[in-house]
Amino acid sequence: MKKKVLLSLSALLYGGFLLPVFTWDVKVQAIVLLVIIQILWIGRVFPLAFSSILLMVMLSFHFFTFEETMSYFGSGIIWLLFSTFIISHAFIETGLASRISLKMLRLSSGSGRKMIFISFLLMFVLSVLIPSNVGKGSLIASVLDSIVRNLNKISPVPNLSKSLFIGLTYIVALSGAFVATGASSTIYAFGLLSEITDQMTYLNWMLFFGPPIFVFIFLLWLLFLWIYPPEAVERTVVLSLIDEKVEELGKISVNEIKVISIIGVTVLLWMTEGIHHFSVPLIALMGASLTVLPAIGVWNWETARKKVDWDMILFFAGTLMVAKMLIETGAVDWFANTIVQQFAAYSPMVLLVFIIIATALIRIVFVNVLGFLTIMIPVAIKIGETVEGLSSLEVAMAVFLTGIPGFLLITQSPVHLISYGYGYFNEKELFRIGSLAMIIYLLIVFGSGLYYWNIMII
Repeated sequence: MKKKVLLSLSALLYGGFLLPVFTWDVKVQAIVLLVIIQILWIGRVFPLAFSSILLMVMLSFHFFTFEETMSYFGSGIIWLLFSTFIISHAFIETGLASRISLKMLRLSSGSGRKMIFISFLLMFVLSVLIPSNVGKGSLIASVLDSIVRNLNKISPVPNLSKSLFIGLTYIVALSGAFVATGASSTIYAFGLLSEITDQMTYLNWMLFFGPPIFVFIFLLWLLFLWIYPPEAVERTVVLSLIDEKVEELGKISVNEIKVISIIGVTVLLWMTEGIHHFSVPLIALMGASLTVLPAIGVWNWETARKKVDWDMILFFAGTLMVAKMLIETGAVDWFANTIVQQFAAYSPMVLLVFIIIATALIRIVFVNVLGFLTIMIPVAIKIGETVEGLSSLEVAMAVFLTGIPGFLLITQSPVHLISYGYGYFNEKELFRIGSLAMIIYLLIVFGSGLYYWNIMII
């Protein structure tokens, strides 16, 4: 019933604003189409991929030529997403992801406090290799669940469980923002920001976002220790559980060594982009190709292509098209100018604070981060270009970093639902610690925009 209502609403909007019955300004039509596609995407009226195909049809009839619409599939960012699907699944399929996860968790020496912090750091290691927040979240949640279930057989560890699994909901998203290839939303943001500055290389991305993110996760760790002090656990039991899981994996295989080598070369080339000047998408495509090459690779093309989320690629292309439509029709300019005019009497820093807070509040109702950033980042870039005392890069980075995590509700991302599904925390507990974490996080983002990024941006 809900889907029928949303579909009917979308059809009414389309008929009233986009069909050549009435005459509307192109900016109004662009905003209406944005509303229509958000209804289809957020309401899940159709699968994301099919809604994206409908978007392409409407764009080709009303805003672009068909050839212009289809040209977005040739974007380097699309091929970066395609390549990272193949590389990351090669990493997971060989068992290397599980081995690295267990080895890192063993560094905790069985201490609950250390395990929480190392589980946070583990996400960042995996983000270099797995560009999917859901993939990282599912993998780590299963490993942590195995450890917690065995500990509960000896003595209940509710506080440790809450810290690990609530922390998972926050850190997965933030770790995906740490590297330019860490998540689909990050790949999208990296593509947009690369267009407005040549400073946005793979390495510089980590320099821009790494310090504020790591300051936050350290403070978040302290917050967990304060609100949910972990129970004392028998360290030898924890270590034996981890060792048992490692033994099940057996000795490191030839394929694991191959994947380590391929990913190592790929990441090294990404980080030295400023020296050799080969683009990040090109290097990613090379790395993906190496995983399939005979003798060098670890699987064949028939298996690899099944791991590519083609629906996500269609959806991703759709988000690029929406952003371009909003820019070319002037809708972004109009919206940005409206905001700027309202804050004309205030300092640029007041406007920046408003943008950060508004982004955080609007993010509460958006499950799909990529669709949310499709709207927010182009507007942020335009505001930065318009207001003296702000830069487009600074405002866009603040919006991106603010819009990535969801702190308050389990509905704010699929990873929240995955972690919540294990039953170690409830919605009230997530909201309680999330409220405090959100305040700390927003202060760090604002501090980054006011001080750190001003120093970094040349």
